[in-house]
Amino acid sequence: MFLVLSASLHPDSRSRIMAKACRQQLSDQQRDVQWFDLAESALPLCDGASAYGDSEVVRLGQLIHAAQAVFIASPVYNFDVNAALKNAIELTGKKWTGKTVAMMLAAGGAGSYMSGIGLANSLMLDFRCLIVPRFVYALGDAFQADTISDPDVAKRLEGLVNETVRISDALNRG
Repeated sequence: MFLVLSASLHPDSRSRIMAKACRQQLSDQQRDVQWFDLAESALPLCDGASAYGDSEVVRLGQLIHAAQAVFIASPVYNFDVNAALKNAIELTGKKWTGKTVAMMLAAGGAGSYMSGIGLANSLMLDFRCLIVPRFVYALGDAFQADTISDPDVAKRLEGLVNETVRISDALNRG
């Protein structure tokens, strides 16, 4: 199973547009795909105690644990992924161990294109995740209404999905 995790809380999220396109591409490949949207499933702030028992935290943890790969879609704020995503990772912790992780990031400017590196480093070092060495970074002009209008971004997203499927299939054969 593949998990698509949409981290934006904004109602008109561009990263969610990429997440939905990713989910559709996985479905088109007849892959079992699950969806978790942080805008639809409110998570408590990680308090290091009772928050771990929240039903949505437990559900997200189960989805991550069961996934052969996780696709993360996040907006970029202050040269980093958003706080909602970081909170979700803190809440689900060890469920990420050994996962293949792909990233789709939407930002307002070209200068933040390395913004996913901190998250990638954390996931690699803390949970031994394999970070897909291809990611999609898109600016606002790549979108029109609820679709990806830039053919280059669409092609990079397709490449990300295909590469992640290829890598995770190879890792999960044995």
